[in-house]
Amino acid sequence: MTFEVKVEAESNDITEHPHDDKPRPYLHTVCDKRFRMKTHLNRHKQTLTGDKLYSCTQCEKRFAAQRYLNQHMHVHSSKYKCTECGKCFSSNVHLTRHRRSHSGEKPFECTVCSKRFTQSVNLVAHSRIHSGQKPHKCHECDKAFNVSANLTTHMRVHTGDKPYKCSLCDKSFSQSSNLQTHKRLVHSNRRPYDCRYCGKRFKSNRDLKRHVYAHSGAKPHVCYECLKSFCTGAELKRHQLKHSDYKQFCCGSCGKYFKYKEYVVGHFNRCSVKPGYIN
Repeated sequence: MTFEVKVEAESNDITEHPHDDKPRPYLHTVCDKRFRMKTHLNRHKQTLTGDKLYSCTQCEKRFAAQRYLNQHMHVHSSKYKCTECGKCFSSNVHLTRHRRSHSGEKPFECTVCSKRFTQSVNLVAHSRIHSGQKPHKCHECDKAFNVSANLTTHMRVHTGDKPYKCSLCDKSFSQSSNLQTHKRLVHSNRRPYDCRYCGKRFKSNRDLKRHVYAHSGAKPHVCYECLKSFCTGAELKRHQLKHSDYKQFCCGSCGKYFKYKEYVVGHFNRCSVKPGYIN
């Protein structure tokens, strides 16, 4: 099975060239990136495995080469800044790619199922689903993956490795994306996702989608006990506790159980300071 790439990319997006017919014979087997010259491949490897001797004076990041540090400094100078959410990037390429998260633009289309993607690399990985190609196999549990990066992440399930450490607390994560999500939701007040109906802003796109349901009036989640409907699955799950005797939250002071977390928190605050308190 062969695949083509439909492109409607912006002219200044210089990293994604699906019509670039120049040969790229040098493959990095870890992330599947290809390069036209061996020196480019070696340079790329250095960014992943080499000593990072060049440190940023404004944050804790370190780099394997001076030019990568120079590029990174654009983040602090706000040269490439998103006008929608204020996030800064090291290059115009990364800024262009980020803008698609606001515009919803997905210029790379699968010719088999018409699913669209914001980056060509995601389309390439998706295309393997149609061909059934999963060349990267785990030697521990025989699971297979269509890209090597997914295998690398999967292996941390077996090793317990969590290399991405939060600089603001003691939490660690197995994936960089999880660390970034943690920082945004826990340590940041930035709310880049705004509701187009009322202007209310949210930290995550998931929270925004839940909120938009309230404007649409849609309540697709129905309780099978009383047929009451709700906007989100979380609201339905909370409601269904009313029909159940299940109490999962326990007071650490007296051992009493509650259905809802906020109930046990309020109870514990009273129970722990008043000996003998049982209400």
